[in-house]
Order: sequence, then C-alpha cells, then structure tokens
Amino acid sequence: MRIPKTTLEQWRVLQAIVEYGGYAQAAEALHRSQSSVSYAVARLQEQAGVELLAIEGRKARLTENGKVLLKNAIDMLDDAQRLEQLAQSLGRGREAEVRLVVDVAFPTTLLLEALAQFMQVAEGTRIQLTEVVLSGADEALFNQSADIVIGTHVPAGYLSNLLLDVEFVAVASPAHPLHRLNRELTSEDLRRHMQIVIRDSGTAHPRDVGWLGSTQRWTVTSMETSLSMVDAGLGFAWLPRHLLQKRLEEGSLWPLPLEQGQSRRAPLYLTYACPGQAGPATRQLATLLEEVVRDSAKQ
Repeated sequence: MRIPKTTLEQWRVLQAIVEYGGYAQAAEALHRSQSSVSYAVARLQEQAGVELLAIEGRKARLTENGKVLLKNAIDMLDDAQRLEQLAQSLGRGREAEVRLVVDVAFPTTLLLEALAQFMQVAEGTRIQLTEVVLSGADEALFNQSADIVIGTHVPAGYLSNLLLDVEFVAVASPAHPLHRLNRELTSEDLRRHMQIVIRDSGTAHPRDVGWLGSTQRWTVTSMETSLSMVDAGLGFAWLPRHLLQKRLEEGSLWPLPLEQGQSRRAPLYLTYACPGQAGPATRQLATLLEEVVRDSAKQ
C-alpha cells in the first residue's frame, strides 16, 4: 500500500495562502509563524512535484496546476472534516446510520421537512429510507430492518405514538362513466368499473384494506402510479387527500358521490423497533417527525 507523501495540513496551508491573499495573512489566520507556512508550502511543492504557487508582487497566486490540485484537495479536506465530525459523533454514542421505514400514505411534504431539519443537526449520520405499503411496515419491525417505522398498524408487543390520520377519498376523472350517472353511487355501481389498488409490500402476511368489491381490478405498487391511472381515466381509486388536494381544487379529479364510504381515514403510527436501544440520532429524527406533524396540524 502506497502512503501519500503530502499531508492534509500542507494542503490546508496552501488553501489559507490563497484564501487570505499571502503568506503573512495565512500565518496570522492559522496562528502559525510565517516561516512555518513558507516551509509547509515549499515541502508540498517538492513532494507534489509541480509548482503550485507563483509570486506576483506581494501576492501569491495559484498556477494552473495549483488550481486543479487545490480544488481536489479542498474536497479531500472537507471529507476529512466530516470524518472527524462523525468520529466525534460516534464517540458521544450517536449512530452512523438511522433506518427509517415509512408507509407511502405519509405526506411527502412532512417527511421532507423533517429530513431537512435533521440534516442541519445530523453530524454525519446517514439516513436509509424505505417506503412500504401496509404490512411492509410490520415486517420491518419483525425483521429488525428498521430503527423507526411509520405504519398504519401497531403490531402486538409494540408501543407507538399516533402521528396523524390520513383521509382517503374515492376519486375518478371528470370524464369517467361513474360521474355521468349524475346520482349517488352504490357499491353495485362500483363493481362494474375498474378499481386501482395499491399492493401490500409485505410478503409474510399481506393485508387487504378498503373496499375491494370491483370485478375488475388493477394492482400497482405506488400511489403515484395509481394517481396517474386515475388521472388518465383508467379507473377509480381511494387516494390520500393530501396527494389529491391540488387536483380536487383544479377540478381535474372529482370525488365519487358515494352514498356511503366516500372517504375513510387511516391512522399512521410512529414506532421504535427497539425502544431501549434507540440512539440519540434515532430519537432526534423521531422527535422531528412528531414536531413537523404537530406544527402542520396547528396550521
């Protein structure tokens, strides 16, 4: 294994000379003597084998080779700083990674807001996000493949916090034959038309949820695909109101005028896979998710 001749410290000195405009200014910024700064750069150029700096009057400027090498060196310095932050974080007992499993019914805007806030305090902690449907959340708990799970069900033996209720609305395109009946719809009306449903992502004990009485049914794996099919007039579906709101306001989708069951609510719970072993980063992310949901409810 080849050991690099140059050091991160030498590249940091070069960066300071360029950033502050000269040897003396860099020495002051780094709290070092000017002679040690000059020596560090001289050794760096010698070990790199190319001229990095050219002196013009009292200012030092990068050569073309210096520009290319320093740009790469800055990336390397940033990586080293992140590595040190991660080491400090791990030293305080903070996890290197948090595994988050979320049911697709959870509003994406709330998820992104919580993750954006977590990014500001993550201290190098990675997020592994998996989106699931129905019993896929349960399986993540049973298989211990998650640290935090947001799902529609609380399995036996687990304690959870209710995050929010998601409203599902039965909708179809304005041109759909069901809307042409111009009356309240019955389950018998629905049976004659194509229903778009979301497949349970779990494999051990998949669940069926909601009305599934249509003799014609297409099953898809994502909310977005289901919504696109409904948009295209291929069928009807129950979809989360937060996903539909803009289309409902624009009139590009219409709620189905059902005599019963036009909408239904599904609770979403936040569950720790192993509460006693949840580290500070896991608990911090869970807290942010709960706060984002509470703030949204207030608004």
